[in-house]
Amino acid sequence: MKFRPCIDLRNGKVVQIVGSTLSDQTQESLVTNFESALTPAQFARMYRADQLFGGHVIALGPGNTNAALDALQAFPGGLQMGGGINPENAHTFLDAGASHVIVTSYVFSKGRMDMDKLNALVNAVGKNRLVLDLSCRKRDGQFWIVTDRWQKFTEMAVTPATLENLSIFCDEFLVHGVDVEGKMQGIQEELVILLGEHSPIPATYAGGAGRFSDLERVKALGKGRVDLTIGSALDIFGGTIPYQQVVAWHKVQI
Repeated sequence: MKFRPCIDLRNGKVVQIVGSTLSDQTQESLVTNFESALTPAQFARMYRADQLFGGHVIALGPGNTNAALDALQAFPGGLQMGGGINPENAHTFLDAGASHVIVTSYVFSKGRMDMDKLNALVNAVGKNRLVLDLSCRKRDGQFWIVTDRWQKFTEMAVTPATLENLSIFCDEFLVHGVDVEGKMQGIQEELVILLGEHSPIPATYAGGAGRFSDLERVKALGKGRVDLTIGSALDIFGGTIPYQQVVAWHKVQI
C-alpha cells in the first residue's frame, strides 16, 4: 500500500473542496475547504522531493490547463492527469510529463459505458497509460459510478464484475467516495473492502480520510492492495494530519 498525493485545481489554484457540492449550474454551491498560496508546480516539486509517485492532478473545470502543465513538468513521470481528458488532448498532458491520464465522463454516454469511446481512448494512449476513474455514490445498497462533476448517476455499479471487466482496458482505478469526499468524517469502509477484495489491478481510494490512523485502516481493510489519497485533512491543505508524518509512514511501506 502507498500514499498517493493530489493537486486539485480550480481556476489555476490548488484547492480542496467538498466533492458533492460540485455543480455545472452554479459556483455558489461549491464548498471550498482550502485554497493554497503555493503554485501547482511547487506542490509537484515537493512530491518529487519526497518521492511520492502516482498522485493525481485533477482539473475541476476549465481554466486549469497551464497550471496542470506546470505541475506535470515539475515532476515528470510522477503524476497522473484527470479532468476533461479525451483522445484529442490526452497527449498534451502525457507529453508534458503525466505518467497516465484519468478518465470518467468521456467514456460514458447517457449513463452507459460507450465502448467505442473507451476503445478509441485505449488506442490513443495505450492501456498502460490509462486510469479509469470509478468515483461513485451509494444508492440502493450499491456504489454507482457518477460522471459530469459527480452529479449524474450512471447505470454502472462498482461490482466485482465491473472491476474485472474494466481492468482489461486500463492500468489502474481511481475511486473517490463522493458522498464523503472533502468532509474528513471517515472513509467509506465498504468501498475500500470491495476494492481490496476484487480489483485485479492497482486501485486508489480517496474520500473522507480525517485521521492519521486512516492510513492503517485502509491498509487493513484493503488487504494492503488499496492505496489512499488524503486531501483536505493534511496540514499542507489546512488540516490537522502532518504531511511529513504521512511521508514517513509511506516510506516504511515501500
